[in-house]
Amino acid sequence: MRELVGTCESCGKDVFCLDGFLNGVSEAGRLECFQCADVEEGSVHPQDQGNSE
Repeated sequence: MRELVGTCESCGKDVFCLDGFLNGVSEAGRLECFQCADVEEGSVHPQDQGNSE
């Protein structure tokens, strides 16, 4: 089951609940998609951003 939870506060992308699991991050009252949450924490790997070596 796929249910819309809200939109990412950083990029505006829709964030869903997929089979009972949040497909994003909810922290300190903010809802963000995984991609924006990773960028904010500085844990995005170059291959995740499309930069291949």
